[in-house]
Amino acid sequence: MQASLREYFDTLLDQVLARLPSHLHRLLDQAPLIVDDAPSAQLLAELGLEHPDELCGLYHGIPRTEQSVAIPIQPPEAIFLFRQGICRLSGCRVVGENSHELERQIRITLLHEIGHHFGLSEEELEDAGYG
Repeated sequence: MQASLREYFDTLLDQVLARLPSHLHRLLDQAPLIVDDAPSAQLLAELGLEHPDELCGLYHGIPRTEQSVAIPIQPPEAIFLFRQGICRLSGCRVVGENSHELERQIRITLLHEIGHHFGLSEEELEDAGYG
């Protein structure tokens, strides 16, 4: 990914983050947001995906609805966003192209993964408009 498109994406992400409610910012203190160009080959293989731009985001951890003291060692939580997948989905290939749609897809992907943190299923997220 070109450095300028990466910077543009990150600027739009900062704008999306600035507009999130404060309770979601507190969540991101607990489940950090990690932004990368694309998922690793190992992650793609684990998920059964072939192309890096098939994946826009991922929640890694145990959803709040499944956490328990009976599970003493829990993996660290993290929310991943992948620039290539989000850019492909929005149709953005160069800086400034489809900027409104790119920002919208960043927001949808971020809220989708936050939803997984809170235990929402794919169907529930789809119904909420974050599918």
